Amino acid sequence: MNVMGIIFANDATLGALTNKRTMASLPYGGRYRLVDFHLSNMAAAGVRHVGIITRHNYQSLMNHIGSGEEWGLELEEGGLEFLTPYAMSATDSYHGKLEAIHEAMDFLNSGPEDEYVITCDSAIISNIDLQDVLNSHIASGKDVTVVTKAGIADGFKQLDLALKLDEKGEILDVAVDYIAPADYVASMDIFIMSKQYLRNTIREFIARNLFHMDRDLILGQWQKNAVTINVYPFGGTALYNESLNEYFRNSLALIDPAVRHDLFGGIHPVFTKVRDRVPSYYGENCKITNSILADGCMLEGSVESSVLFRQVTVGKGAQIENCVIMNDTVVGEGAQLKCVILDKDVIVHPGAKLCGTPNHPLVIKRGEIV
Repeated sequence: MNVMGIIFANDATLGALTNKRTMASLPYGGRYRLVDFHLSNMAAAGVRHVGIITRHNYQSLMNHIGSGEEWGLELEEGGLEFLTPYAMSATDSYHGKLEAIHEAMDFLNSGPEDEYVITCDSAIISNIDLQDVLNSHIASGKDVTVVTKAGIADGFKQLDLALKLDEKGEILDVAVDYIAPADYVASMDIFIMSKQYLRNTIREFIARNLFHMDRDLILGQWQKNAVTINVYPFGGTALYNESLNEYFRNSLALIDPAVRHDLFGGIHPVFTKVRDRVPSYYGENCKITNSILADGCMLEGSVESSVLFRQVTVGKGAQIENCVIMNDTVVGEGAQLKCVILDKDVIVHPGAKLCGTPNHPLVIKRGEIV
């Protein structure tokens, strides 16, 4: 069965963390990037023709993915392709996902006549069996399948797409950009449809200034009874990294063994770019508690309930609590950090004190000296 995948790198911003990178290349979990989960999900489902749609700041993403070898993909036509509607469009930006695919229509038309298309957004990560989702879509006989997650709607978080279902799983209501109550389920921004249906829809919608997957295709067509929708409920862990606070909370959530196992020890492995480093060094007086540490670290101080990426240096007497610290950062002797996100290559002076809160973490951008 032929299936192609489209991953939206998502240029939505998380402030300083995404000023110079896409959401897809945002570091996560000590050694991964958000895109790793989507590439791994597709590779495990046998999807070998994958396009990554991004507009700008994609150099970091390209450096990370490289040739695509880690995911069994090849960086060439018919394998893995980077698609840049921003560069191909006559305008400075595109309005929505349907227009983005329209600007990259050569990809949709390339290769064999794939029967189905899986699209996903980088900000929401999970370890999901896309083959099972595809089987559900085919069995339903409906136009579009939407993967949903219960428990995300809480009356406070604004959802891109929210659905209310009856006891049989049929749709009672659809809303976009909605602060939904708890009886709604949230879209995981994973959609499956036939290639022919997607192409026909894009051709008709773009001609009528309709650009959005959620608002125009799902909501608009459902209201007109012009589309049939299959809802696939996902029962595993799904982490929505759509705000700085969510990213911070989801990074520290990996400390929970249940969350960690569901993401990395679940249905299939999560692959990433291989970067071999020496093992981390634990000094005689260091104290590490309830934390995740990557390789290559030099640890002389104390680390509690934190996530440290590769080659982080923690000086003597330094105290780190509830922090996310990315590659090649140096924390000087006696420094105190609490609820802080340090991007790559940050230098924290000896004795410095940096403090945020769980709901408002302090972010230090890449390469800063503080």
